[in-house]
Amino acid sequence: MVTLTAPETLEPAATAEAPTVVDLADAPVRGLNQALHDAVDGQSWTVSNPGGKHSLAVGITADVTVTIDGHAGYYAAGMHQKGTVTVNGNAGVGLAENIMSGTVHVTGDASQSAAATGQGGLVVIDGNAGARCGISMKGVDIVVGGNIGHMSAFMAQAGRLVVCGDAGDALGDSIYEARIYVKGTVASLGADCIEKPLREEHLAELAELLDAAGRTDNPADFRRYGSARNLYHFHVDNSTAY
Repeated sequence: MVTLTAPETLEPAATAEAPTVVDLADAPVRGLNQALHDAVDGQSWTVSNPGGKHSLAVGITADVTVTIDGHAGYYAAGMHQKGTVTVNGNAGVGLAENIMSGTVHVTGDASQSAAATGQGGLVVIDGNAGARCGISMKGVDIVVGGNIGHMSAFMAQAGRLVVCGDAGDALGDSIYEARIYVKGTVASLGADCIEKPLREEHLAELAELLDAAGRTDNPADFRRYGSARNLYHFHVDNSTAY
């Protein structure tokens, strides 16, 4: 094991077998992120004493495993492209914002705008997620073990959002073609979002998503929601006469 505490520059582990431990009580976040940008496939990293610092493990492009032992602040694992980032704690606003691929896993709760604008990959939140979870999602898959807040999946364009708890008000407002699965209750649906039949193909993809998130929920206990496909088609009744 290699422990890095240099105040300015951190060097990645020399081999894939030797995990690198970065103690953020001494090391800078900028140094951590630069070292992760310089990392190579197969390396393993552990971040200790994160202390709720912002922008941890952002922009990772190598197939590495990063474990953050503690709470993360804003925009943790943003712009994620490869590998796995696990936060053993809670995460602040904008978790995995604009994720492209790979996996981001939070064992606690996440604040608002989790996986916002995500274009691919998998985001797993074992606890609850705040408002606007999956806002403008463009292909990311999100599995939330608890509840989600209001305006989640607002303008969601593609991808799947799985909620094993309850959903807040205005779920799926102005949704395009994303699929939403909710096991609990929905406070209210947003504009153009409706409940849809849960067919065999949806049960199959839901089972696959739950399994990927390490969950054992029964897919048959969920309801599916999606677009009524009215808002993005012109209708004369929605126009204004002059």
